[in-house]
Amino acid sequence: MQLVLANASHLSIIKDLAYAIWPSAYGEILSQEQLNYMLSMFYSETALKQQMEEKKHVFYLAKNDAGIYVGFVSYENNCEPQKTKIHKIYVLPETQGTGIGKNLFNLVVEKAKEHYQKAIFLNVNKYNIAKLFYEKLGFIITKEEVIDIGNNYIMDDYVMEIEV
Repeated sequence: MQLVLANASHLSIIKDLAYAIWPSAYGEILSQEQLNYMLSMFYSETALKQQMEEKKHVFYLAKNDAGIYVGFVSYENNCEPQKTKIHKIYVLPETQGTGIGKNLFNLVVEKAKEHYQKAIFLNVNKYNIAKLFYEKLGFIITKEEVIDIGNNYIMDDYVMEIEV
């Protein structure tokens, strides 16, 4: 597996991966309408470009040995003082359990340490089974958060954190 630093030329790949992954990740949690709304809000090429260029989110893509992109992560160092936030970490459903997600996470840990971060945190939907993955990595729940994302939709999340 190869981890590739993404740039603007990779926006369509990230978008396509999100559209392939989200129905499996959130299909039983969110309505189809909310799923479509959130995908268009967070994963249009315009939104991704803004995250990359204006918000300074760093994206890496995971490419398997056959040269196929199978997942991605985005993070932001110093999102809070000395804390890195993982904004997105997703792998294709058929590759879950193969270590790709852990490799993406370990990359973020390495980058966080390079930037003298003390912790990594993320938001996870309270009903997302990914919460178990994060707990296995050592994350703990630090608080709950309800975020209004517009269009009468909310994100009902746990904030989870791990020291690095």
